[in-house]
Amino acid sequence: MKRISFKNGNIEVAGNVHLPPGFDGSLSYPAIVLATPGSSVKEQIGAIYAEKLAKKGFVALAFDPSHQGESGGEPRDLEDPAARIEDLRCAIGYLTTLAYVDADRIGLLGICAGGGYAISAALSECRFRAVGTVVANDIGEALRRLLPDYRQTLVDVANQRTAEALGGEQRRDPWIPDSLKEAENAGITDPDVLEAVRFYRESQYRHPNSTNRLLFVSYGSMLSFDAFSLVPELLTQPLQVIVGGRRGTTGQYESGQRLFDLSPSSEKDFMVVEGAGHYDMYYKPEYVGKAIDRLAAFYARYLNADLPDISLH
Repeated sequence: MKRISFKNGNIEVAGNVHLPPGFDGSLSYPAIVLATPGSSVKEQIGAIYAEKLAKKGFVALAFDPSHQGESGGEPRDLEDPAARIEDLRCAIGYLTTLAYVDADRIGLLGICAGGGYAISAALSECRFRAVGTVVANDIGEALRRLLPDYRQTLVDVANQRTAEALGGEQRRDPWIPDSLKEAENAGITDPDVLEAVRFYRESQYRHPNSTNRLLFVSYGSMLSFDAFSLVPELLTQPLQVIVGGRRGTTGQYESGQRLFDLSPSSEKDFMVVEGAGHYDMYYKPEYVGKAIDRLAAFYARYLNADLPDISLH
């Protein structure tokens, strides 16, 4: 693995490039850019998938979004779909400068909210030759569905912006409860929320660079975001959609199905990983291995890659 950085405008984006076994810098490899879930840093889900894709023979780039993790950008903890999408355009631009990456064989993989960002980036970024998603979500649709009164949230965002313009403090809210105990005290029983807390806050995958804080005004740009509406007109790449078979409140199955149905491509595939819930697809080997095998075959086909046959499950 190599620690790298690239620019998104004036922002320094921090990333890790994961390299295949027996890497030879004189060769030219196919590559994958990863778009990670909201609130996640490159050492979490991005690293899990990037490491396994590298073992399959790809150069894989995972990075912290602008304004988050080790990447630069003020204000901190901002989740801005436009910035997330521009990060992906800049990431592929960076990969094209590497002598050991074949610029004509670069794919894109989006996970959870990163799935929506990946699709949105691919609509106008034709250098991505193939696009895959795992438990993809359109974060705008998800928030409009999950928030009790999202229109009032937009009013609150406007009031917060006014308060900050007048010198008030920035507001940061938790993405999820900071612990299972806190979730219990709040009366939260939703299995998906509890799984998110368990993974991000109480498992070996917890990371100090993942603050679990969201700049409140981010809701303005997230609630008005629509990842999939232009898919029928603009998504031209081959598409691999992977969902967990166990449905829940994240809506990942329904979101993946909608994306698949909207895609005009004849080169598309829909895979259900039976028994897996949304967060199981982040890290559990019995489920991630199946996703990786399908993704590796998909990218090998559409990136014209001659890759080793390495089973991960």
